[in-house]
Amino acid sequence: MLFWSRGGRWAVWTIFAVVVLVVFVAPIATVVLAGFAGSWTGPLPSHLGLTHMGDALSGENVASLSVSLQTAIIAGALALILGTWAALAIRDSAGWLRRITDAVFHVPIAVPSVAIGLGLLISFNSRPLLLGGTKWIVVVAHTVLVLAFAFSAVSSALDRLDPAYRQAAESLGASPLRVLTRVTLPLLLPALGAAAGLSVALSMGELGATVMVYPATWKTLPVTIFGLSDRGDVFSAAACTTILLVTTMLALVLLGRIRSRAVIR
Repeated sequence: MLFWSRGGRWAVWTIFAVVVLVVFVAPIATVVLAGFAGSWTGPLPSHLGLTHMGDALSGENVASLSVSLQTAIIAGALALILGTWAALAIRDSAGWLRRITDAVFHVPIAVPSVAIGLGLLISFNSRPLLLGGTKWIVVVAHTVLVLAFAFSAVSSALDRLDPAYRQAAESLGASPLRVLTRVTLPLLLPALGAAAGLSVALSMGELGATVMVYPATWKTLPVTIFGLSDRGDVFSAAACTTILLVTTMLALVLLGRIRSRAVIR
């Protein structure tokens, strides 16, 4: 918009396309190609095949994918419920209370995720809240890390919501519960869908806190990928990463379709 000449606009778009290609497209394309490669000693991979992809969809790897999906769904649902409840609860609160609540919810993304994992590991490693060594400590870690994004998405949508809808329903005698379920939440459906999709996507790729807390019986796919790459099995790690990318995209598409149908209704 700041360039009036056609040549200037083309130059800007060219630079933008090159940056996107180098920073985003090329790394992902390299990972996908490596997942199908048997070896990579030259500029391009060789001996392409489905061997590593088959390994990524069998045994421990597919079990890790299932763990990642279950964790993402549970953590995403918990984050959506808690984030929505908190955003609704402080909507009409004093400004100082809203600022404090906002700061508290954003603390987990302001510190390294490994610190969150270590804190949870220490906090829940003794009774009465003994979660260490169980899958629930992984779920809690993911919920804590994605909760801020769900809270922010719903809070922003509430700030943009016209209060006239709620006031009109209240003037017609609707109870607070009816206003919430029949007016506020339906208007928030696009934001809720976006928050759910973002929470699931972030949970699917979470590694830092998970490495600190996961038990051997509940290992997510990013942890498996990290282990494979740490052992030097780069092609298997690339194949698992490709499966993770595809699964995450399919989950986002499915959530998007559910959100679209809910909005239409």
